[in-house]
Amino acid sequence: MALKQSDIKYKTSGDEISGYLVHPDDSDKHPGIVLVHAIFGLDGHIRDVANRLASEGYVVLAPNLFSSKKLSPVLTQGNISEAMKFMMSIPPEKQRDSDYRAKELEKLGPAEKDAVTSVNEALFVHRPVGLFVEYMSFGIDYLKSLKYVSGKIGSVGFCFGGGMSINLACTGKTDASIIFYGENPDPVDKVRNVNGPVLGLYGGEDTRINSKLDELVKALAEHKKPFTIRVFPGARHAFFDDTSVQTYNEAAAKESWKMMLDFFRSSLY
Repeated sequence: MALKQSDIKYKTSGDEISGYLVHPDDSDKHPGIVLVHAIFGLDGHIRDVANRLASEGYVVLAPNLFSSKKLSPVLTQGNISEAMKFMMSIPPEKQRDSDYRAKELEKLGPAEKDAVTSVNEALFVHRPVGLFVEYMSFGIDYLKSLKYVSGKIGSVGFCFGGGMSINLACTGKTDASIIFYGENPDPVDKVRNVNGPVLGLYGGEDTRINSKLDELVKALAEHKKPFTIRVFPGARHAFFDDTSVQTYNEAAAKESWKMMLDFFRSSLY
């Protein structure tokens, strides 16, 4: 399928967000999908996933949530690259060990340490979840303004983006939502506002994320939201990312891709 690709910008209430837009190059209307990047920003992997989804018949917007005037001075590509390099230098089994990370951080030079620290503070200390939800919500408005979007909108995200996907669903503006190993909304009871089904895909070895999975299941069930949860035995956090030698799990990635396509096909068409 021929695709039309473009780097775009769209307005929010007082800012501007950049993003990647891709859709079938035809005269038909297609459902929209907001695709949310992982913690390291809008990279080549996310663009590739966007292209793959567009090839299946969707208009895909992958917003760069770190591109706003409020966040871009800190969340620069250089700082994010340093943070990514630091995290990738830590063994997967140690990446959630705060004491181990702190000791490794002290081994960095001043500039590298400042970059990693600033990214950590911006994303994990201040945790501007509400701001990110606002940016994504305006992304939905942008999609709906396009003449080739049929009306229904889904969301999917990975890691940080998985958490953002379900947070966006909690606004009630999406018709279907997929979480790839993302954190629960806080408070989890916000899922009462979800419209449409939820699909959660998790790695069996991702103990930190999975430790609160029962809370999400309970909340979705109590509020009578349709949902499917799948945990892939032996798969680590970020098992879908085929650019990561450390975490990629081919079997889990292929099966979850099929589940995602089936889910969106049944929910958005």
